[in-house]
Amino acid sequence: MTRVRSALFVPGDRPERLPKALASGADAVIVDLEDAVEPGAKDAARAAVAASLRGCADGAVVVRINAVRTAWFDEDIALCAASPAVAAVMLPKAESAADVARAAAAARPVWPLIESARGVLALEAIAGAPGVGRLVFGSLDFALDLDLDPVSVAGRAVLDDVRHRMLLHARAADLPAPLDGVHPQLDDTDGLRAEAARARGAGMGGMLCVHPRQVAAINEAFSPSEAELAGARRVVLAAAGQRGAFRLDGKMVDAPVLARARRTMEAAGEP
Repeated sequence: MTRVRSALFVPGDRPERLPKALASGADAVIVDLEDAVEPGAKDAARAAVAASLRGCADGAVVVRINAVRTAWFDEDIALCAASPAVAAVMLPKAESAADVARAAAAARPVWPLIESARGVLALEAIAGAPGVGRLVFGSLDFALDLDLDPVSVAGRAVLDDVRHRMLLHARAADLPAPLDGVHPQLDDTDGLRAEAARARGAGMGGMLCVHPRQVAAINEAFSPSEAELAGARRVVLAAAGQRGAFRLDGKMVDAPVLARARRTMEAAGEP
């Protein structure tokens, strides 16, 4: 899973939804054993997930396990280690490199969820820990931890600060761009598109989502538009045979501009 624009959650206690999720077009499907499952149903959900994964292709899903400091963590890790269908382990409430090390015992890439003040303050250690595949922002849980209003101007400013820190630490650790949190309003497609465009503009690599109907909008937002792709092709074509910076359509094209154009083409699957 090198490029993840959309990552769709499936409740661990509803494994019958997994085939639909896998056919949704999401770049990653996350089977959720944490928030989606009530405490009394954890063991039954884990058993049901294990059974459903036996019918999945290798590396088909990510599993969000329960946090390190819970009674279910060890058995969740054992499930992930035993199933070839598990591509990565999403670790909630990640707050230290030691947390990551415990999750890495599954021998799968770890996706730490940053969703607390402690997690933000430990970002450098978490991002640099062996076994980390990508960082993920649990924005709603983070807002709850700090008791802030995530839709207020002030609350959004705090959340943006965390996004910026995650971007910097991910880049410094040579990780893919982080995944942003969910847009919880299921019927607000315009709002989802706006949030996804904003996240992409800020450098995030994709978003979590909670319903298949959100997948297409997110994939579109995190993919180059036809206009962007046409502009990138024009820059790359014009650069052939040029030495150093040159002028194109009244603008200077130098090495960073050319590199961005090539990156845009790569994101669209073009050489």
